Amino acid sequence: MDFTFTEEQQAAVEAARAAFADVAPDGVPSPAVNADPVAADIDRELWQRLAKSDLLGIALAEEYGGSGLDPVAWCLVLRESARVLARVPLLETGAAALAVQRYGSEAQRRQLLPEVAAGRLLLGVAPHGRTGHEPADQGVRAVAADGPTGSPGGWILDGVQTGVSAAQVLDRIVVPARSDRGTLLLLVDPHAPGVELRRQVTAHGELAAEMVFDGARVDASAQLGEPAPDAANWLHLRGLLIVGTAALCLGLGEQILRMTADYTGKRQQFGHPIATFQAVSMQVADRYIDLRAMEVTLWQAAWRIGLVAAADGTDDPERIPLAADLATAKVWSAEGVRSVAASAQHLHGGMGADLDYPLHRYHAWAKHFELFLGPAAAFEDEVATVLAEHRL
Repeated sequence: MDFTFTEEQQAAVEAARAAFADVAPDGVPSPAVNADPVAADIDRELWQRLAKSDLLGIALAEEYGGSGLDPVAWCLVLRESARVLARVPLLETGAAALAVQRYGSEAQRRQLLPEVAAGRLLLGVAPHGRTGHEPADQGVRAVAADGPTGSPGGWILDGVQTGVSAAQVLDRIVVPARSDRGTLLLLVDPHAPGVELRRQVTAHGELAAEMVFDGARVDASAQLGEPAPDAANWLHLRGLLIVGTAALCLGLGEQILRMTADYTGKRQQFGHPIATFQAVSMQVADRYIDLRAMEVTLWQAAWRIGLVAAADGTDDPERIPLAADLATAKVWSAEGVRSVAASAQHLHGGMGADLDYPLHRYHAWAKHFELFLGPAAAFEDEVATVLAEHRL
């Protein structure tokens, strides 16, 4: 079998590298010494450059202004963005836009998706419940505004979503909410009445917010599809966040290992580069193995979620369930990026803590991605549950 990327996917990588060519983590305030976010906004100039390169709608259908590629191509762009610590919501906007494409009405798709592809509309996702550990679809309660049907009066929201990345500068945020009819996906204006944004700062120093809903009214036109009694709509969106986060972890880890290889190849001890020492070379080799495991589990999960989306949500019963592939990718990405960052800090010695050297910023981003959707142990439990349920 041929596991190489298609010409279109390789072209997406080249376009992404060109767009990120002059982006560097140097010169950005350190999250280690500053209680405030490193910036009050995303990198707007870079965002427009990505739009002009047709990268914001890379996985959206051509009829909505996109490039018509698949989640693998989207993940390839995310991978490149993580190498340079790009301060743009590619993960959040991309996942939300794909949810709109899958669950939204035709009117919603034609209204919103071309604006996303053109860089004029910033979307986000509320990924955590009140405590950051409860499921996101349990953090907010939706009650029908006019009668039990929820239509046409819309919904009244109460509850909390925490750790919503860049919520203050986003135009709309996909909020999962529980209702008597099942899980809803709602496109919410973060500045609407009844929604309070309480500033938070993430582990990597970026702007975020806790969204507090107190009787916030959401019109029926903001609802994406029908409520799902089995929360399948939220689980699909969560799956997109998982593969996207895994892609970010991979790009980040590869850049960290490249920095480590360069440093250990130049750092002299006892008249020799420390890269020639067996203990050093073994650590680097182990981390390389981690990265390759991260890579294969990522592409497996990204390929599978694309297949399921193309099959209108139907999973192949002859395969291991998609949920197991997604959880496996998350486990490897979380554990792998943590190990790569820790080994890099160890091999850099004091240089790794120097605020004039970018490694400490990569370490902060690694910690953020490791825990973004929950600790690896929680996803190990998911894998075990799926395997037990299917007697695999």
